Amino acid sequence: MLAHAFLAVTAAAERRDHPVPEDLIPLTGNELQHLFAALISPVHDLAHRLRWSRWRRRHQARARAFHYRRQATAQL
Repeated sequence: MLAHAFLAVTAAAERRDHPVPEDLIPLTGNELQHLFAALISPVHDLAHRLRWSRWRRRHQARARAFHYRRQATAQL
């Protein structure tokens, strides 16, 4: 419970302090968990993990936009 609370508070503080670019989703608890895990047991360097996180968030934002667009056309 404590770890979940930490991730939730950290994600909320990140959203409050840093506006999210249009092409990315905001940092989520799951994404923060991946980034913290990468710091603890680094398989790749930190720059690689940050690029991967940015790519993943951009991909999720694009998928969400297409999903919403498809839902909107299906309801017509």
